[in-house]
Amino acid sequence: MSKVRIKLYMLALVVTALLVFTGCSSQSALPADKVVPAKGMYQDGIYFAEEDSYSSSGWKYTVTLEVKDGKIVSADWNGVNLNGGKDKDTLSKDGEYPIVKAGGAQADWHVQAERAEAYLVEIQDPTKVNYIDDAGHTDDIAGVSIHVVEFFELAKKALDNGPIAEGPYKDGFYYAQESEFVNGWKYMTHIVVRNGTIVAVDWNGIPEEKGAPDKDNLSRSGEYGLVAKGKAQAEWHEQAQRAEAYLLKTQDPTKITYNDDKGHTDDIAGVSIHVNEFFKLAEEALKNAK
Repeated sequence: MSKVRIKLYMLALVVTALLVFTGCSSQSALPADKVVPAKGMYQDGIYFAEEDSYSSSGWKYTVTLEVKDGKIVSADWNGVNLNGGKDKDTLSKDGEYPIVKAGGAQADWHVQAERAEAYLVEIQDPTKVNYIDDAGHTDDIAGVSIHVVEFFELAKKALDNGPIAEGPYKDGFYYAQESEFVNGWKYMTHIVVRNGTIVAVDWNGIPEEKGAPDKDNLSRSGEYGLVAKGKAQAEWHEQAQRAEAYLLKTQDPTKITYNDDKGHTDDIAGVSIHVNEFFKLAEEALKNAK
């Protein structure tokens, strides 16, 4: 081998050794606390979802999630009641929802709900839960015997909905109802505020007859018959949903114009029923949210 080739060969060995040493030393010199964590899968913000209707026991579940740095950092599972009053979490904490004493459960509802919330924060994916029956029970979470399918399905729905814009109201559950029954009904309005924004609205009628279905469910079943009996353009629950959607859009119950003393309006397409009861109750409910 010529002297020139030997010099080139030795030079190549030196360069290779330097590159290897430099790479190793730069990696070992990186402090452990400076390692960049894996990027989360979600957009930062507050997320919310609720069930479409009240259960036979009068409850409707809600879920609120907070995402920071792409990851779920907190979750809140709760329930609102058709008849108002305390939310389910508060009711349980105050000892007024005694599923341990009355139902033989292993822990109170709010305690089990907190365990389900913590499990979601741990796994970061509401679809990664295994159910052992059609009722939605799971063995994945220690100390949880209640059905949790509502929580995880609503968590997925909330994430699919996307983050909520920031608004002017105080977060919370707000409720108002009429003082007396009229023609067998007493109207109520339930409003949920998250991140300062009205995220859920429910307008419904409480029946004077005990054990009877609420107005929304009576309409859904076809028994109220607003179209068949009253020749209306849509059933009561469908028109109520349009009024609720209007409030979600305007974010202000005073931004409605009535065209007669009975409370009808032309502001909402597809609504021919009087809606003044709804918006007045919404305004009353939101007094404490300002």
